[in-house]
Amino acid sequence: MRLTISGHHVDVTDGLRERISKKLRRLERHCDSIDHIEFVLVVERATHKAEANLHLAGADFFASDTHSGMYPAIDSVIDKLDRQVTEYKRKQRSHKKPEPELEQSLLSES
Repeated sequence: MRLTISGHHVDVTDGLRERISKKLRRLERHCDSIDHIEFVLVVERATHKAEANLHLAGADFFASDTHSGMYPAIDSVIDKLDRQVTEYKRKQRSHKKPEPELEQSLLSES
């Protein structure tokens, strides 16, 4: 997984990088096919905004949030991405898994 972190009107410190990579480990538990993630941190006046683009094989996700502090904004964005990836994986599993009744009827016809 490639991780790109950039800042607009903010210096991306080692603490911010560490916080983002630590929180992203939770996403790696749900999905091992993450290609890359792009994080953009923005400071405008008194608001801190975090945006993220997550690219999977076959799907792209975007999350954005604004808070009075950068750390809560980062946490909220990663929570949103986590929910999106979890829902995507749940839908993928439900479409691929055959229904037990169909499976039974196919076996009894043979």
